[in-house]
Amino acid sequence: MARSTKVIVTRAELKAFEDVKEIFPDAKYDDHARIITIEQNVENPIPKVPGILVACAGTSDLPVATEAAITAEMMGCEVDRISDVGVAGIHRLFDKLDRLLESKVIIAVAGMEGALPSVIGGLVDVPIIAVPTSIGYGSSFHGLTALLAMLNSCAPGISVVNIDNGFGAGYLAANIINSINRN
Repeated sequence: MARSTKVIVTRAELKAFEDVKEIFPDAKYDDHARIITIEQNVENPIPKVPGILVACAGTSDLPVATEAAITAEMMGCEVDRISDVGVAGIHRLFDKLDRLLESKVIIAVAGMEGALPSVIGGLVDVPIIAVPTSIGYGSSFHGLTALLAMLNSCAPGISVVNIDNGFGAGYLAANIINSINRN
């Protein structure tokens, strides 16, 4: 905190949060994403920059999607979130098409076969950051199947981060949005 007014700690257990909270009473913890955040000097907050949407295929992918969203929010972005819009219930994604089309950057989080980024990539013309998750069974191989599917997508404009890397996706999306906003 001596070097920044904001701190993010990822993959944190509850015990780590309890220890941090003793030193920084304003610390917050999201137990789903296992992320600790601390913000100081928030009396005059700068308005958040809109434009990021985090789309989560299944509810079991929510911890990684939440990590991405919180990271981007900590970096000054307003984040829209939609969940449970994977290919097993594709009608739920189409119900949110207006929100997808209004976005400037989309983070698509999916496990199993990792199809969500490709589907979204066929619908929008904005950068998509694909995040494979280690969720799945059978031949998902702890996220490797989703990672390979996302890397092999034929939809244009998709960039892929590593398995379960919600932090990296949120950071990249925020950098894109903030660079657009500077120009």
